[in-house]
Amino acid sequence: MAYGGTNVNPLAATGGSTTVRQVKLDKECELRIETSLDSPLRLRLLTGTAEIFGTEIPPEIWLTIPPRLKFAVFTWYGATIEMDGLTETDYTADETPMISYINVHAVLDGRRNRAKASPSDSDTSQGPRVVVVGPTDSGKSTLSRMLLSWAAKQGWKPTFVDLDIGQGSITIPGCVAATPIELPIDPVEGIPLEMPMVYFFGHVTPSANIDHYKVLVKELAQTLERQFSGNAESRASGMVINTMGWIEGVGYELLLHAIDTFNATVILVLGQEKLCSMLKDVLKNRPNVDVVKLQKSGGVVSRNAKVRQKARGYRIREYFYGPSNDLSPHSNVVNFGDLFIYRIGGGPQAPRSALPIGAEPAADPTRLVSVSINRDLLHLVLAVSYANEPDQIISSNVAGFIYVTDVDMHRKKITYLAPCAGELPSKYLIMGTLTWIEN
Repeated sequence: MAYGGTNVNPLAATGGSTTVRQVKLDKECELRIETSLDSPLRLRLLTGTAEIFGTEIPPEIWLTIPPRLKFAVFTWYGATIEMDGLTETDYTADETPMISYINVHAVLDGRRNRAKASPSDSDTSQGPRVVVVGPTDSGKSTLSRMLLSWAAKQGWKPTFVDLDIGQGSITIPGCVAATPIELPIDPVEGIPLEMPMVYFFGHVTPSANIDHYKVLVKELAQTLERQFSGNAESRASGMVINTMGWIEGVGYELLLHAIDTFNATVILVLGQEKLCSMLKDVLKNRPNVDVVKLQKSGGVVSRNAKVRQKARGYRIREYFYGPSNDLSPHSNVVNFGDLFIYRIGGGPQAPRSALPIGAEPAADPTRLVSVSINRDLLHLVLAVSYANEPDQIISSNVAGFIYVTDVDMHRKKITYLAPCAGELPSKYLIMGTLTWIEN
């Protein structure tokens, strides 16, 4: 979510201020902040209660917010916030959609309680499955975080599903992923990564291989169904599913595919009358599916392609170095023969000679293609598959990622960066088009 706007109160001069300053927030107001591009901001709650994306701020404890973060501090009853450091912008707002968001949470909470009280083998034991939809930069990720954090605060363990491969809320971009949320999400550290289920698509837009994207979405949904069948608590807690901002044409078809595949029961549409109307029309014969239009926050602003690309680079860097630069990734060297690299899709299914006369060879979107190791791998992010055999790669989730820093053709060795030392958990790697230039 991206915040922006003019300073409507004098707590930050143009270009920000490095002095410690206090902001008094009235009830149901929020302080919208963009931290500096190159220095962190310290922030603490002095009086009252306040939250960031649904997670309460502990009183009197300084939080260190990393650079380039855009967020809002909201209070239900009033609060005093103290800040120390530079900001790109910060301003207070008294018009927010938070009342409607918390009302949605209350309805979902009631449905979870009903599911918990139902016999475990009945259809009613399934908690709400919420799909958050809307155009790019409408606040989908932020609303998802709020609903998850509020549910976790009530003692539920909802599953967060992220289908937005362009942004990547759970792990790096280019993946579809899911993880249980057992505690309110930390405003600084983000989504906890103890137990994520991650499938690597390898591109930042589904248009690179739409059929492969659909296969991975289906694979993830089926895996979660199996887990839910043996876990009544997770089943009753339900899911919150974040989607892409591509909502027209093929993007709309992929939205409907996700709604069907995950058996969604609630569709929350952010700031888009047309999309809401289309979904209500196409889902009108499903009495168990509710389509609800919600207002997007006035703090959300559009980001251009260059800003989005930079954000993806920061997400990849965070994977290796941590959000606060507190991790130490390891550089490793292996022989070409120690790794088997594959990409998915592309290449004709059969040679022209094997086809009927006049038929054109068609690309197979889920074909596994072995990749020969060369300098083209430089600066690529590769996924480490959990597959035991190559034919399991497309249906297997991944253990993590490596970043190729050097390919020595003469010595036939690859140098790569990994989050930790030691051998890779698998010799099978998946390649897409995800690149990163480490600065």
